[in-house]
Amino acid sequence: MALPLEGIRVLDFTRVMSGPFATMLLGDLGADVIKIEPPGGDDTRGWGPPWIGGDSAYFMSANRNKRSIIIDLKKLEGKEVVKKLVEKADVVVENFRPGVAEQLGIGYDHLSKINPRIIYCSISGFGQSGPYRDKPGYDLVALAMSGLMSITGEPNRPPVKFGVPIADLTTALFAALSIVSALYWREKTGKGQYIDMALLDAQVLLLSHQAFNYFAAGEEPRRMGSAHPNIVPYQAFETSDGYIIVTVGSEKLWEQFCKAIGRPDLIENPKFKTNADRVINREELIEELERVFKSKPTRFWIEELERARVPVAPILTVGQVLSDEHVRYRGMVLEIEHPEAGVIKMLGTPFKMSETPGMVRSPPPTKGQHTFEILRELGFDYEEIIELKSKHVVE
Repeated sequence: MALPLEGIRVLDFTRVMSGPFATMLLGDLGADVIKIEPPGGDDTRGWGPPWIGGDSAYFMSANRNKRSIIIDLKKLEGKEVVKKLVEKADVVVENFRPGVAEQLGIGYDHLSKINPRIIYCSISGFGQSGPYRDKPGYDLVALAMSGLMSITGEPNRPPVKFGVPIADLTTALFAALSIVSALYWREKTGKGQYIDMALLDAQVLLLSHQAFNYFAAGEEPRRMGSAHPNIVPYQAFETSDGYIIVTVGSEKLWEQFCKAIGRPDLIENPKFKTNADRVINREELIEELERVFKSKPTRFWIEELERARVPVAPILTVGQVLSDEHVRYRGMVLEIEHPEAGVIKMLGTPFKMSETPGMVRSPPPTKGQHTFEILRELGFDYEEIIELKSKHVVE
């Protein structure tokens, strides 16, 4: 089956989550991603427990569809290996602190001289320019400084982070989109280019309607738990045995919702007649609805509201999601053979395209698993490879 990025080679100098997740997405789309690890391997291989084979589950989550080579970038011979890789590459991705790639001799200015068609993406906390350029940048730092944490959590409670590193993951999505766009531009012009991707920039964009609420009203958005600042009801409710969410996004849905929960009287109540009325009188309405939903179990409300065509869902645990029949039907949980751990479970890919769908082709590599293979592709003979290994240039 054809893959859209077949023939594209990506050199992946990244670690932790933002960079590896971005390059993993390119790998899902068919790119040949070569993960260039330092001596000893990517640090996140040791970020456990839990473990899958000899590596952490954390590492496994962001490194499938890649080949691994270990190169000591501080050695002259290591730089020569990288030069040969760059000559045959299309994309380079790194997420060192600003300035480190240049110190290692793998910055854009240097590599673009070797290969002018190279597309080079740097991912950092605050970008390659600006007053915060040299600040340490991590997912939680970006969340805090973007304003997202200030609006995440329950009212009158401390701010909270997301359950996954959302700043890393969303920046990875923007990075992958930028790289694919740059590849398209290169197809038209023949020119490579440099991409400066910052976690903070990405999170500021995610403020979306909350930022525009501030632009419009000049009022700081506040923490509202699962509730929506502009739509009511649109949040989680406790039932007699669990939790559900309901999303009533139109006046037609409001009528259907009220009838389904046995409260048609709410439809003509002037305090709740329009969404604007419901936003203004949010607290009074939510108190009414909380009493209603606590009276029956989750399954009852799911059935009643689905029958009325009102968007509703149970709040599932991670385990429930990974065993859900629809999630599995959509191929979002897969099994694949790993060289050390045997058959392991992996998340599927969301790239469902009629002609060139994404694919999980290989498990995360073991440390240096493909060093010999990659060096042979670059033209090194057996004796040269053994010499590089003996000098600890590669592993």
